[in-house]
Amino acid sequence: MLPVLRTATPDESSLVSVDQLRDSGQAGPSPLPPPSTSPTAEPEPEPSATTTTRARRPTSAPARTSATPSPPRTTTTTAPAESTTTTEDGWTVTTDGDGSKSYVRSFRVEGGSAVIRVTEDNVKVVTATPSDGFSVATVQNSPDNLAVYFNEVNHSFIIHVAWNINKPFAEVSEIGE
Repeated sequence: MLPVLRTATPDESSLVSVDQLRDSGQAGPSPLPPPSTSPTAEPEPEPSATTTTRARRPTSAPARTSATPSPPRTTTTTAPAESTTTTEDGWTVTTDGDGSKSYVRSFRVEGGSAVIRVTEDNVKVVTATPSDGFSVATVQNSPDNLAVYFNEVNHSFIIHVAWNINKPFAEVSEIGE
């Protein structure tokens, strides 16, 4: 590869060494600072219209001056609103910072187990796991009214949950043998 590169240069004597260029004081592209190995080092800010750079000499740290000091870096993160958790009538109630409430309750019957989540005017099944020999089915005719059925032949367990008068209402029943 070296012979190819040499043919591109008409006269090697016209080349200037790096040391000669640095000592001449001519501004040219400045070398990049060595990569930082510090895990907490922040990248240097980009030069702005008010930032000037000096000709660099080999030093342990790059030299920069600024006519106007840069404002300190700040990181703004929005913390999620605080939430509180309480228990009401067997329901675990989480109240978010905006005042909205979420009710969660686990139900266990011989036919299986279910976890139901209720918010204002909305009832949802989180999980429904049937016991051996049972199957699971759900019926939801409106967003605020849900029934989970654990069925076996001629025998069912029903967990019925509805939003009623600003809180959840739950009823567990058994039909058949």
